[in-house]
Amino acid sequence: MNMEVVRGLLIPFVGTSLGAACVFFMRGRLNAMVQRALTGFAAGVMVAASVWSLLLPAIEQSSGMGPLAFLPAVVGFWLGVLLLLLLDKVVPHLHAGLNEEEGPRNTLARTTKLVLAVTIHNLPEGMAVGVVYAGLLQGQAGITAAGALALALGIAIQNFPEGAIISMPLRAEGAGKGRAFLYGVLSGAVEPVGALLTIWFSSLVVPALPYMLSFAAGAMIYVVVEELIPETQAGAHSNMGTLMFALGFTVMMTLDCALG
Repeated sequence: MNMEVVRGLLIPFVGTSLGAACVFFMRGRLNAMVQRALTGFAAGVMVAASVWSLLLPAIEQSSGMGPLAFLPAVVGFWLGVLLLLLLDKVVPHLHAGLNEEEGPRNTLARTTKLVLAVTIHNLPEGMAVGVVYAGLLQGQAGITAAGALALALGIAIQNFPEGAIISMPLRAEGAGKGRAFLYGVLSGAVEPVGALLTIWFSSLVVPALPYMLSFAAGAMIYVVVEELIPETQAGAHSNMGTLMFALGFTVMMTLDCALG
């Protein structure tokens, strides 16, 4: 694996880690308006990435199927949605913005459930970066080095606030700065791991790439609709979440079109 790919896989993880480091420079909890704004921005980035970096390339790579070129995108998309639905049901977790526990009954600590929620969120992002770089390594048409880098940068940009969103509440709940930072970093570690596993699987089943591109898109859209959008619209300052969603969408769209 060349250094360009390694760099691309690590960029999103670095974004999460830098965001988690905010715990060393900021005090207390994140302001509710700020948290909704950051969550909205992350949601916008993920939706734009799902369309421009994943679904459109999946359809383009299936163009040889003629009128059925949409089929791999539809099948892969639904598989991604169903996987995240399953994880949502079997993994105990807690959404910080909504304070709602999900998954089976458990005796896990609150901090652990907060980290698990973000980890579930980060998994499809790692898969998205991994499958795009898998396509680049395979020389697939429609996937360029600049386009893959654009996706990695877009995910990293939205991971920065996510790192802060996980570490700051943990600190406010009594965790030490070092521990809160470590949990924030660990929540993002799933991304490069998921990316590497995706690249490995793609190398075994090359024709599956369009399905895997849309699979990652479906997983990310599930996270946006199930978790992020409700968090941006809960309580006051919902307009800020909506505006930042639009900003995140346009930033990711611009990155993909300008670099891709």
